[in-house]
Amino acid sequence: MSTSERIQEIKARLAKLRAEELELESELVKLEGLNQREAAHVVKKDHLAPDDIRRYSRQLLVPEIGVQGQLKMQNAKVLIVGTGGLGSPCAMYLASMGIGTLGLIDHDVVDNSNLHRQIIHTEAARDVPKVVSAHTSLSRLNSSCRVVVHDVLLDSSNALDTMRGYDVVVDATDNAATRYLINDACVMLKIPLVSGSAVRLDGQLTVYNYNGGPCYRCLFPTPPPVETLSNCSETGVLGVVPGIIGCLEAMEAVKVITGKKQEEKPNMLLYSYTSQPHFRSIKLRPRKPSCAVCGDAPSITELVDYVAFCGSGPNDAAADLHILQDPSQRISCRQYSGVVHSGQPHVLLDVREKVQFDICQLPNSLNIPLADFDKRQQELTDIVAQANGRPIYALCRRGNDSQYAVQYIRNKLDYKECYDIVRGLLGWQADVDSEFPAY
Repeated sequence: MSTSERIQEIKARLAKLRAEELELESELVKLEGLNQREAAHVVKKDHLAPDDIRRYSRQLLVPEIGVQGQLKMQNAKVLIVGTGGLGSPCAMYLASMGIGTLGLIDHDVVDNSNLHRQIIHTEAARDVPKVVSAHTSLSRLNSSCRVVVHDVLLDSSNALDTMRGYDVVVDATDNAATRYLINDACVMLKIPLVSGSAVRLDGQLTVYNYNGGPCYRCLFPTPPPVETLSNCSETGVLGVVPGIIGCLEAMEAVKVITGKKQEEKPNMLLYSYTSQPHFRSIKLRPRKPSCAVCGDAPSITELVDYVAFCGSGPNDAAADLHILQDPSQRISCRQYSGVVHSGQPHVLLDVREKVQFDICQLPNSLNIPLADFDKRQQELTDIVAQANGRPIYALCRRGNDSQYAVQYIRNKLDYKECYDIVRGLLGWQADVDSEFPAY
């Protein structure tokens, strides 16, 4: 056997062993039946064992932590909602630093597109529930950390029961509906909330519902319009940015647990890769007496339907918009494939941003981003003139922006032979060409 063959054999055996380990880990999580009720009955520590002193010696030397701070961490129960780009580094550092009980909420599975930023997961864990993958990683980091997994989609029916009993909640999610849900539940349960977000090259961090400070609703009483919302699946994110914010979330959780956060006034920390300095802090006003959930006379006293309230789903998936009400103005990806194969003359207009167009595109497509339509209206007018009665098919990533493009061309340019391709390139990859790159 050659050296190369032996290397491949070892790699294959390791891959098989890793798959078996994850399968056993999944079974172990189920058999242990780890849940918050059990976690609430963990006996508190009143002293550090010799192994603890050796393991956490570098932290014990920090005056702001010391023995009492370490004991507070080992007796603490922290719940992290989301084990993605923010939750991964947060969970790993909290476990490594000796948090006694770490709860994890996630109802997703590991996908290839997660791995550039969600460092708690590995290639071997693809298609494995994220809470199982995270449980595996955290158990390897610190076997004395009690990991409580909640493989649930957090909503109004289960949030209070799931979150009850934790000392701190970390919001590591990426959507408006869940943010409002977590905030309201934390207020009702009187739990401090560490909240972070990251998109593209920017991030922010705030501690809500703590020491007289505001809750999330004090700052944002109502959600923004759905079309203005952004997340990393839509606008992208550099992998290290949620890593930075997630690490800071872990730091804020430790400050709350050890009591050091009480010395600070409410603030929002902003990070931007492109600004100098990269960090700046904004002072926040105290709790708002008129706030609907944490105010003096709250109008929200129980959890509501947050999907209806925000108009968006409880995850980071983009909503499927229905801008064009007339079905005759839209065609499926399979129908468009038929147009291509029949040789029918037409124009394919890709309205994605150039950065997305550069990733992948269908043959013979023209690219004018939807955001540039007004300033490049003459180019659009020329395209319409060249089409000369032939159909123009508008295409984007998901089939949302392309609907706005069809509206624009039909109404502003008065060209009625313009049609939207439903579900865009994701639909093309799913229904026509499985080898087409999805992103």
